[in-house]
Formats: sequence, structure tokens, C-alpha cells
Amino acid sequence: MNTHRFGIHPSWVIVFAGVCAALHVGKLPPALPVLQATLNISLVQAGFLLSAVQMASMTLGLAVGLSADSLGLRRSMLTGLGLLSLASVAGGCVDDATSLLCLRALEGLGFLLVVMPAPALIRRTVTLTQLSGRMGWWGTYMPTGSALALLLGPWVIGGLNWSAWWWLLGVVAGFAFVAVWLCVPDAQAPADTQVVNQAWPQRLALTLQSRGPWLVALTFAVYASQWMAVIGFLPTVYAQLGLSAGMAGVLSACVALVNVSGNILSGRLLQRGWPAQRLLLIGFTCMALGAVGAYATWQGEGLSTSWRFASVLVFSAVGGLIPGTLFSCALRLAPSEGTVSTTVGYMQQWSALGQFAGPPLVGWVAARVGGWQWTWTVTVALCVGGAVLARLIGRALAAKEANHV
Repeated sequence: MNTHRFGIHPSWVIVFAGVCAALHVGKLPPALPVLQATLNISLVQAGFLLSAVQMASMTLGLAVGLSADSLGLRRSMLTGLGLLSLASVAGGCVDDATSLLCLRALEGLGFLLVVMPAPALIRRTVTLTQLSGRMGWWGTYMPTGSALALLLGPWVIGGLNWSAWWWLLGVVAGFAFVAVWLCVPDAQAPADTQVVNQAWPQRLALTLQSRGPWLVALTFAVYASQWMAVIGFLPTVYAQLGLSAGMAGVLSACVALVNVSGNILSGRLLQRGWPAQRLLLIGFTCMALGAVGAYATWQGEGLSTSWRFASVLVFSAVGGLIPGTLFSCALRLAPSEGTVSTTVGYMQQWSALGQFAGPPLVGWVAARVGGWQWTWTVTVALCVGGAVLARLIGRALAAKEANHV
């Protein structure tokens, strides 16, 4: 099997496809003001448009993971990229909120079909020594796509219009489809996993009855809930500190982008033999400290704006160790080779639940106390829970390795 067609390793093409899918998740926030003005979209409709992708992940993550294992990993990714491309191009042609919402739901399904099979597909296209590093790179797909959308969206929409932004990303997804079709081989599962692949009820039962998928899924939920809450409210916090909307957008995109560094570093450290438990504990500790520095006040005074920004950078950058490590753990703690996509789907489902619940919880605390000064307590509490889960993951990995000796 030729794994370097056109001189490009297929694992890099898979990572690129993930970034292209994430662009569609992040393309909406920069367009919301224009959509509200041109399509007369209400705040409630805007909220549904924003949450459509997360709702799809919350309800369909596990199901799509199961279907990816049945449909075939490469075929699932191609189907998802095709859906993203077609839905985005069609979305740029509509002139009402209802049609846009329906197409947004299709984009949510396409996004899941792309990202669910990716870790298992990467696993089948790299050597064992490359795996941890590639998983670190795969963990960058979401922050990279989100940051690029936040940076490029306003420029494209301002220079052209929101429809052109939708069409452009439809073309990008189409290009990713061609890249995957040409460069990613249809890697087959090892022969000893075919029994597991026979029926989805068996794979579902095996996944839900195993401890590993639960641990990585809950840990991802704890991480994603606080990351989305802090990043999501950053523009609002910056506005209250007197920064312009443009500056707030650039700073927020920078905070999302530095998350990439932690993901890449996690892969390299795992390759060098660092325990996953240690990386998770470092990530949660720095997220707790970063949130305290960003939001806490003492005697009515908090840190300066520059120090608050530095604290949020630490929160996002070092916190980036967590998703890259968890993707690697998901591969190792999946009950079998044939349930990797199902395990990742379950992790994605809990991640979406965390992203859905985290911001309202932080917003509720801020509303109750009349400001952001106590919202760090939510993050610290979640980090404590994450630290406990990290210890359990460490034990589960040790037990699994002992069973294979």
C-alpha cells in the first residue's frame, strides 16, 4: 500500500481535513451581525445557529462513531467533507433563517463524519513511534480552525459578503475531499478485529461497558466546558475592559490559536515517554491558575489587562496538553481496534455536552455575583474533577499495559 502518494503522508491530509471541518464550526460567529441585519435573524435564532453543531454532537456523537466503524473510516470522512461542501455552498444561496438552520444541521452531521474516524484512520497510516506525535497534531484541528475562522471571516465578509464566506469554505471542504480521496488509502483494520466489526450492538455494548471510554469522555467534557466558557466570554470581558471590538476579536483569536502549541507539545512529550497522567495534571493545574489570574479580584482589584491576557494565554496554551493527550489515550483505552471511532464519538459527545453546559454555568455565576470576579471558582472546581479523572486514567493505562505483558 502506497502511503505517500504525491509525496504527502496521509496523516497530514487527515489533519488538514479536520481543520477544514472545524472552519465550518467557527465560520458563524464573525457572520452573525451581518446575518442579523440582512436576514432579520433574531437573537434566539442566532443562538440556535450557534448551537446547531454542538446539538448534533451531543445527540449523534456516539451514533456517528458507530456508523464510521461500519461505513468505513475513509468513506465516512469523504461523506462528511462532501456534506460540508454541499451544505455550505447551498447555505450561501439561501435568504431565510429556517433554511440556513437546516443546512447548519447538515454541516453538524458532516463535521462529525469527518472528525469521528480521523484518529483511527491516522492510527492505521502511521507507525507506532509516530502515533503520539500525530495525535498531538490531530488535537490542533479545532483551535486552528476556530482561530482561522475568527481571523479570516471578518475580512472576507467585510470585503465581499457573508454568502461569499460560505461559498469559500464550501470550496475549501471540496478541496479537502479531493485531497483525502487522492492521498489517504483505504486502510483496513487488522484481521483480528473483524469479529468486533460485525455488528454495531456488540461494539456499542463493548464501548459502554468498558471503563476507558467513560474516563476519556468525562475528562474531555471537563476540559471542553471550561475552555469554551472562558474563550466564549473573552470578547465580552474585553469590551468591559474598554477594548475595541476589533482588538477583542484579534486577542480572542490569539488565545484560541495558542492552544495549538499545547496539543503539539503533548504529542512530542508522549513520544519521549512522559506519562499521560502527568500531562493531564499539568494541563488542569495551569488552567486553574490561568483562570484565577484572569478573573479573580482581591479587595476589589484584579490584575492589569496585560497580565489578565497573559493568564488566559497560559490557560489556553498549557491546557492544550489535555486534548492531544486524551486523543492518544482514547486510542489506547478503546476496548478494541474496531471500537476506536465509537470511543472517539463518545468522547466527542461528552465534549459537546461540556461546551453546551459550561458557558451558561459561568454566565449564571457572573450574573449572580454581579461580575466575573468569582467565575474562576467554576474553572477551579472543574480542574479538580479533571485531576481526579487524570489519576484514574493513569491507573487504567497501567492496568491495560499490564494485561498485555
